[in-house]
Amino acid sequence: MELEAYRVNIVGLSNKVHYFNFELGAEFFRKYGTELVPTGDFRVDVVLDKHETFIDAEFKIHGKVELTCDRSLEQFDFQIETARKMLFKYGEKDEEITDEIMTISRDTVSLELGQFIYEFIALSVPLKKLHPRFQNDADDEESEGKIVYSSSDEPTQANNGEEIDPRWNILKKLK
Repeated sequence: MELEAYRVNIVGLSNKVHYFNFELGAEFFRKYGTELVPTGDFRVDVVLDKHETFIDAEFKIHGKVELTCDRSLEQFDFQIETARKMLFKYGEKDEEITDEIMTISRDTVSLELGQFIYEFIALSVPLKKLHPRFQNDADDEESEGKIVYSSSDEPTQANNGEEIDPRWNILKKLK
């Protein structure tokens, strides 16, 4: 599979909405990088709305990625469903303005969407990769030690059973 498979010719597109679909597999991730996303199976629907001065692109990505659990080192499938937007504005030179806005020159013949798709998938992968059977443990760990607010002046118990300093209740009244 060539990288050309994710390149959309914009010179021949008329000023209206255009639809593109891509199926991604292991070969896609070998081409774009396996550091963040080793492999996966995805369907990507791209809607390009071409105008005279810009192209509005909407990416809808759904599928699964194979991750390695940080705790047990077991492989597991993680479902990803995300929607992202990009705006390609015509300008003097090709440059990234923000994460969602890029300028492209009027001479640009095609848009290479593969890199954007890869980045959107990589951004959807959690930093802490836990097998689903450890998910309840992770939720318990995150809730431990958090301050629990209440509307009364009485000291409140945190999830770990410790009493919260009454000074916090005074500060809560300032809200």
